[in-house]
Amino acid sequence: MSRSLLLSFALIALVITGCSSSGTLGIVTRSTADSAGLLKSGRSFQDLGPAEGSACRHFVLAIIPWGDSTLSTAVDNALQQKGGDALINVTVTSSLYGFVPIYNVYSFTCTEVKGIAVKFE
Repeated sequence: MSRSLLLSFALIALVITGCSSSGTLGIVTRSTADSAGLLKSGRSFQDLGPAEGSACRHFVLAIIPWGDSTLSTAVDNALQQKGGDALINVTVTSSLYGFVPIYNVYSFTCTEVKGIAVKFE
């Protein structure tokens, strides 16, 4: 019984693989914002609370892509939910998952952001 269980886990590990990395940032603004102007002006801001966003890109056979997994898309998705202008104390996580990775049958990569949404006044 234990040998078949071990073999099952080994088979699953060969079929599905993934990796992830994360980091932190102080402030991230919308891709269309004038970040330097906002910071230089010394404008006050309103705390809108926690916000999360993600963006994913998919690949079939490693040649047919669709989607957008950029940081700016994930940030824009998070800010759209709260109506904010920027995220502060941001955690960014990038993940890559592959199914049948030897042949790159299907894989996807996602970028996730979490932070506190703020709106400049």
